[in-house]
Amino acid sequence: MAESKTTTDHEEIRRWAEERGGRPAKVIGEEPIALRIDFPGEDDDDDGEELVQISWDEFFTAFEEKNLIFLYQQEVWLN
Repeated sequence: MAESKTTTDHEEIRRWAEERGGRPAKVIGEEPIALRIDFPGEDDDDDGEELVQISWDEFFTAFEEKNLIFLYQQEVWLN
């Protein structure tokens, strides 16, 4: 099992997401804003959430306003 890590560092989050093809996104119709990282090939309908991509500036503004911590795994384990 991969080790989980946490960070609030914007560049670390952006680098991790972009290395895996991820883009900042938010859930349509959620208020307050619900943040996500949108990865290519993922089907939004699987969890009932419809996503729209946003800028990294918008993502990190909401990230800071909500005092969030990013939880991630350095390596991905597939079954």
